[in-house]
Amino acid sequence: MEIRPTNDQDLDVFVDTLHAAFGRFPETPAEGRGVWWSALELDRSLLAVTADGRPVGTAAAYSFELTLPGEILVPAAGITAVGVLPSHRRQGVLSAMMRHQLTELRGRGEFLSVLLASEALIYRRFGYGPATYTQRLTVPRHRGALALPRARATADGPATGSPNGPDTGSLEVLRSAECRAILEEVYDRYRRAQPGALSRPHRWWALGAGQPPIAPAARHVAVHRDADGVPDGYTSYAVDDSQTLKVDEIIAVDDAVFTALARFALGHDLVSEVVFKHFPPGHPLRWQFSDFRAGRVSDDTDWLWVRLLDVPRALTARGWFTDGELVLDVDDPFLGERGRYLLTVENGKADCVPTDREPDLSLDVSDLGSVYLGGTAPSTLVRAGHIRARTSGVAALADALFRADRSPHCLHWF
Repeated sequence: MEIRPTNDQDLDVFVDTLHAAFGRFPETPAEGRGVWWSALELDRSLLAVTADGRPVGTAAAYSFELTLPGEILVPAAGITAVGVLPSHRRQGVLSAMMRHQLTELRGRGEFLSVLLASEALIYRRFGYGPATYTQRLTVPRHRGALALPRARATADGPATGSPNGPDTGSLEVLRSAECRAILEEVYDRYRRAQPGALSRPHRWWALGAGQPPIAPAARHVAVHRDADGVPDGYTSYAVDDSQTLKVDEIIAVDDAVFTALARFALGHDLVSEVVFKHFPPGHPLRWQFSDFRAGRVSDDTDWLWVRLLDVPRALTARGWFTDGELVLDVDDPFLGERGRYLLTVENGKADCVPTDREPDLSLDVSDLGSVYLGGTAPSTLVRAGHIRARTSGVAALADALFRADRSPHCLHWF
């Protein structure tokens, strides 16, 4: 078997092989627009081919930027389109492709890769760990009233971006096809400040690749503008035959704009319930309902999985909010590597160097991926038996060190 890179001439073979791996057939694209694979980067894609030339497996990567804690933007490979024909599973094809891909990413100088896991059992063994989470929130419209804030404004008024203040902006309802440039601009502004968010390259919007509102499916969009008329948020939505308003996503630069857009959705006429399909866990909206039990959470699941390819580079790249030091003993069984590192954080910056000191924490590289963005507390993984805390109080110190300035959240599908 050979693992080889693809080129533009391989697109049809790649797409057919991938769909066959999942027992599906490709939909017919409309003038090359609107199918998710139109954004594939074939110079970053791989085919597994048998000795007689038959393609039996696929894997690909996108070129994204990932926002780290501290509003730091770094390149990250978005792993996608991974599949093996049912006739060739459990024969080492997937492992060979993943090993080849990780080696190739390192050769490009990349130190992080991310993916959305089709099955949670598969990707941890390749060094990926769940790092962001998402939920579905369903609210019956008759119970969706938002309460007046109990907090009183100070003499200086509410804090900037506080949902407690009156909304001085405006809303306009458009069709998604009418406002793609606005959506692209607002999303880019949002993702630069949101830990765990991925960029949406311009070609995705231009090709209509992905899911709504990027894909050209019919959607209404409520665009929020600030007092100066500058777009600072939007929600993409549609009402189905059961009179359920389904919100694809709310993108907002602050909590006040999010609240305004949520209030718009919850107040829509002739709707029985509102479903927020991609709701950030721990978001304050649930506390703003007059009826605290109004929202029903479901589909509480992982979303973005993170894999560190170069531990020192990755740890020194992100922002930090507590000073301290830890010795991390990191095992990477898939690549057959193990390293011990002294992580020292001072004034928001980290230094990470190899050390012979006794470790404070022993962990798998997949567990380091889970805590990297601040969405999973190291102490949780200590209690779960994944991370071994070797000194007293070190789990609490690790929690303080790895926390983020904001809870990480990713809603980009790829």
